[in-house]
Amino acid sequence: MKSVWTAGIVLSAIIAAAQCLTCRQCPVSIFGTCLFGSDTVCNNGTEGCFRGEAQFNATGGLLTLRFRGCVDFDLCGKTVSGSILGAAYTSSLECCATNLCNGAASVQLSVTAALCAAVLSSLWGLW
Repeated sequence: MKSVWTAGIVLSAIIAAAQCLTCRQCPVSIFGTCLFGSDTVCNNGTEGCFRGEAQFNATGGLLTLRFRGCVDFDLCGKTVSGSILGAAYTSSLECCATNLCNGAASVQLSVTAALCAAVLSSLWGLW
């Protein structure tokens, strides 16, 4: 019976952790300042957080826009080139898979994670 409880607790913790990924979201950062930044809980289909940048080639690399948010891992580690209104750019994403790993302003424990920890600790005391 103890192994069934242990398996249930481990499975619950994994599901809670997968659904509770929090990433720093920053639509655009210019000269090191994030505009409209916040912490966001990613949707269930998202696998990780990212930190990316886009360098505009027309400016000789002087203009670099940085951005952060949630992402699927199939987009990670790739370099993409394109153009916006005739200005060529190169963009790349760096990904990670833990809460606020893409540059958090502060570390906060989510309510769901805190409740999961409380339930696990109370069940652990039953053995």
